[in-house]
Amino acid sequence: MTTHEVSSRRSPVWVQIVGGLAVAALSAGSWLAWMGWDHEYQVDPRTDTVSGPYETWQVAGCAVSLLVLLVAVLLLGVRWFVAAPMMTVAFTAAWTVTAAATDDSGLYGVGAVALLLGLAAGTTAVSMGVLALRRLHAPGL
Repeated sequence: MTTHEVSSRRSPVWVQIVGGLAVAALSAGSWLAWMGWDHEYQVDPRTDTVSGPYETWQVAGCAVSLLVLLVAVLLLGVRWFVAAPMMTVAFTAAWTVTAAATDDSGLYGVGAVALLLGLAAGTTAVSMGVLALRRLHAPGL
Protein backbone atom coordinates (compact mmCIF):
# COMPACT_ATOMS: atom_id res chain seq x y z
CA MET A 1 0.00 0.00 0.00
CA THR A 2 1.44 3.39 -0.97
CA THR A 3 1.61 6.44 1.26
CA HIS A 4 -1.01 8.12 -0.92
CA GLU A 5 -3.46 5.26 -0.37
CA VAL A 6 -3.00 5.41 3.41
CA SER A 7 -3.35 9.18 3.60
CA SER A 8 -6.42 9.19 1.34
CA ARG A 9 -8.24 7.00 3.86
CA ARG A 10 -7.72 9.52 6.66
CA SER A 11 -10.08 12.45 6.97
CA PRO A 12 -8.74 15.88 7.87
CA VAL A 13 -9.18 17.03 11.47
CA TRP A 14 -11.77 19.63 10.43
CA VAL A 15 -13.96 16.84 9.01
CA GLN A 16 -13.88 15.15 12.41
CA ILE A 17 -14.73 18.36 14.28
CA VAL A 18 -17.49 19.52 11.95
CA GLY A 19 -18.79 15.97 11.54
CA GLY A 20 -18.84 15.38 15.28
CA LEU A 21 -20.67 18.63 15.95
CA ALA A 22 -23.16 17.87 13.18
CA VAL A 23 -23.79 14.40 14.61
CA ALA A 24 -24.39 15.90 18.05
CA ALA A 25 -26.78 18.58 16.80
CA LEU A 26 -28.70 16.21 14.53
CA SER A 27 -28.92 13.53 17.23
CA ALA A 28 -30.37 15.94 19.79
CA GLY A 29 -32.62 17.33 17.07
CA SER A 30 -33.83 13.84 16.27
CA TRP A 31 -34.92 13.37 19.88
CA LEU A 32 -36.76 16.68 19.88
CA ALA A 33 -38.38 16.19 16.48
CA TRP A 34 -39.61 12.64 17.03
CA MET A 35 -40.32 12.38 20.75
CA GLY A 36 -39.24 15.39 22.78
CA TRP A 37 -42.55 17.15 22.33
CA ASP A 38 -44.82 14.23 23.36
CA HIS A 39 -45.78 14.12 27.04
CA GLU A 40 -49.26 12.64 26.72
CA TYR A 41 -50.02 9.12 27.91
CA GLN A 42 -52.66 6.98 26.22
CA VAL A 43 -55.30 4.99 28.10
CA ASP A 44 -56.98 2.00 26.48
CA PRO A 45 -60.69 2.48 27.25
CA ARG A 46 -61.39 -1.28 27.31
CA THR A 47 -58.55 -2.36 29.60
CA ASP A 48 -57.58 0.90 31.35
CA THR A 49 -53.97 0.10 30.39
CA VAL A 50 -51.77 3.18 30.28
CA SER A 51 -49.00 3.42 27.69
CA GLY A 52 -46.73 6.06 26.35
CA PRO A 53 -46.02 8.77 26.12
CA TYR A 54 -44.40 7.67 22.86
CA GLU A 55 -46.11 5.83 20.05
CA THR A 56 -44.38 3.00 18.19
CA TRP A 57 -44.08 5.08 15.02
CA GLN A 58 -42.19 7.79 16.92
CA VAL A 59 -39.64 5.39 18.39
CA ALA A 60 -39.17 3.60 15.06
CA GLY A 61 -38.79 6.88 13.16
CA CYS A 62 -36.26 8.17 15.65
CA ALA A 63 -34.26 4.92 15.57
CA VAL A 64 -34.19 4.88 11.77
CA SER A 65 -33.15 8.55 11.68
CA LEU A 66 -30.25 7.88 14.05
CA LEU A 67 -29.21 4.81 12.08
CA VAL A 68 -29.21 6.66 8.76
CA LEU A 69 -27.33 9.58 10.32
CA LEU A 70 -24.65 7.36 11.81
CA VAL A 71 -24.10 5.31 8.66
CA ALA A 72 -24.03 8.46 6.52
CA VAL A 73 -21.41 10.27 8.58
CA LEU A 74 -19.25 7.16 8.80
CA LEU A 75 -19.36 6.81 5.02
CA LEU A 76 -18.53 10.50 4.67
CA GLY A 77 -15.32 10.04 6.65
CA VAL A 78 -16.18 10.84 10.26
CA ARG A 79 -14.33 8.32 12.42
CA TRP A 80 -16.43 5.91 14.46
CA PHE A 81 -14.81 6.98 17.72
CA VAL A 82 -16.01 10.53 17.03
CA ALA A 83 -19.46 9.81 15.62
CA ALA A 84 -20.65 7.09 18.01
CA PRO A 85 -19.86 8.92 21.28
CA MET A 86 -21.18 12.23 19.96
CA MET A 87 -24.47 10.62 19.00
CA THR A 88 -24.71 8.75 22.29
CA VAL A 89 -23.96 11.72 24.52
CA ALA A 90 -26.02 14.29 22.59
CA PHE A 91 -29.12 12.11 22.31
CA THR A 92 -28.88 11.05 25.96
CA ALA A 93 -28.42 14.67 27.06
CA ALA A 94 -31.45 15.82 25.06
CA TRP A 95 -33.56 13.01 26.53
CA THR A 96 -32.29 13.68 30.05
CA VAL A 97 -33.08 17.41 29.95
CA THR A 98 -36.62 16.66 28.79
CA ALA A 99 -37.15 13.84 31.29
CA ALA A 100 -35.69 15.76 34.23
CA ALA A 101 -38.10 18.63 33.61
CA THR A 102 -41.16 16.38 33.93
CA ASP A 103 -40.07 13.73 36.48
CA ASP A 104 -40.72 14.36 40.16
CA SER A 105 -39.47 10.94 41.27
CA GLY A 106 -35.87 11.29 40.14
CA LEU A 107 -36.06 7.98 38.28
CA TYR A 108 -35.14 9.73 35.05
CA GLY A 109 -31.54 9.16 36.15
CA VAL A 110 -32.00 5.41 35.84
CA GLY A 111 -33.48 5.90 32.38
CA ALA A 112 -30.60 8.17 31.40
CA VAL A 113 -28.01 5.56 32.39
CA ALA A 114 -29.94 2.80 30.57
CA LEU A 115 -30.25 4.98 27.47
CA LEU A 116 -26.57 5.93 27.58
CA LEU A 117 -25.44 2.30 27.85
CA GLY A 118 -27.88 1.08 25.19
CA LEU A 119 -26.92 3.80 22.74
CA ALA A 120 -23.22 3.26 23.38
CA ALA A 121 -23.61 -0.44 22.60
CA GLY A 122 -25.82 0.21 19.57
CA THR A 123 -23.71 2.94 18.00
CA THR A 124 -20.55 0.92 18.53
CA ALA A 125 -22.12 -2.18 16.97
CA VAL A 126 -23.40 -0.23 13.95
CA SER A 127 -20.03 1.48 13.55
CA MET A 128 -18.17 -1.82 13.62
CA GLY A 129 -20.60 -3.24 11.07
CA VAL A 130 -20.08 -0.30 8.71
CA LEU A 131 -16.30 -0.56 9.10
CA ALA A 132 -16.40 -4.29 8.41
CA LEU A 133 -18.48 -3.77 5.27
CA ARG A 134 -16.16 -1.01 4.07
CA ARG A 135 -13.12 -3.25 4.52
CA LEU A 136 -14.86 -6.06 2.70
CA HIS A 137 -15.58 -3.83 -0.28
CA ALA A 138 -12.38 -1.75 -0.22
CA PRO A 139 -9.95 -2.68 -2.99
CA GLY A 140 -6.47 -3.65 -1.92
CA LEU A 141 -7.17 -4.19 1.76
